Amino acid sequence: MNKLHKLLDKASEAYYQGTPTIPDFMFDMLADGCGYNKIGAAVHGKKAKHAYPMYSLQKFYVDEGKSDPLAGLDITTSIKLDGAAISLLYVNGVLVQALTRGDGVEGQVITDKMYEHGGLVPLRINLGNVTVQITGEIVAPLHVENSRNYAAGSLNLKDLQEFKTRAIEFFAYQITPNLDPTWSGDMRVLKQLGFNTVLEPDLAKIYPSDGIVVRLNNNHQFEQMGYTSKHPRGAYARKVRAEHVETKLLGVEWNVGKTGKVTPTAILEPVKIGDALVSRATLNNPGFIEALDLQIGDTVAVVRSGEIIPCILHKVNA
Repeated sequence: MNKLHKLLDKASEAYYQGTPTIPDFMFDMLADGCGYNKIGAAVHGKKAKHAYPMYSLQKFYVDEGKSDPLAGLDITTSIKLDGAAISLLYVNGVLVQALTRGDGVEGQVITDKMYEHGGLVPLRINLGNVTVQITGEIVAPLHVENSRNYAAGSLNLKDLQEFKTRAIEFFAYQITPNLDPTWSGDMRVLKQLGFNTVLEPDLAKIYPSDGIVVRLNNNHQFEQMGYTSKHPRGAYARKVRAEHVETKLLGVEWNVGKTGKVTPTAILEPVKIGDALVSRATLNNPGFIEALDLQIGDTVAVVRSGEIIPCILHKVNA
């Protein structure tokens, strides 16, 4: 288990740097299976504290038969964009700090990037003598190759001139403290202040997404429900698990890329997942094989999501 936790630590770090080593859906399934519950990643470069913590969302899988934790309450929904979350701090209407999500408590300072990339976020807002934190997602359009990695990687660029050329957008999903009794009202205020929000139409057709956010619309009720150490209780991410099946691991093929990176591929007893006949699956890296204690001849759970290459999720206990 410790080996798997260490693997997930490295995968989480790579994810927030915009260079993921395993697919997002696979990380979620591995983390759920072994009780891994760390959020965010270590902060590199100059760092600062968020004015308000940036919590993650608890995941609720619709195909697990669990009861809806917000059933019967006044809820609102929005698309869960898949990019890189940031916070923006405005004091007396002026943007004074921009941070990556980091570990949720502190993040990497990217204020200079917001000022350099004209039009990405408003540099001044008409709110008077108040201090607010606006959080949201930096995303790239789906037509950009590896759009999620492209967006997250953009925030780590050291060359400001290159950052200026990046095809990225910011969509706000929270303002703290609230300016309206309802979350939907807050989104209207943000729109009036010049921000794009996650309630813009047809976002899922243009930008990468990975579920639906379900949230209490009444802000007072949301705060009354409180928080765990990692999640608000008044919201969750609604997702569907990728389909997976069991088959036998017949062998491992090792491939060396142009950069010298060695990537193992599992050779499987052919099995159907949906409409596809699967006989190969990525093993990501040698550390992944060790962490899952995989041996030739093991029965393994194989998962496939959309058009992503199949992956081995875990070995099946005999």
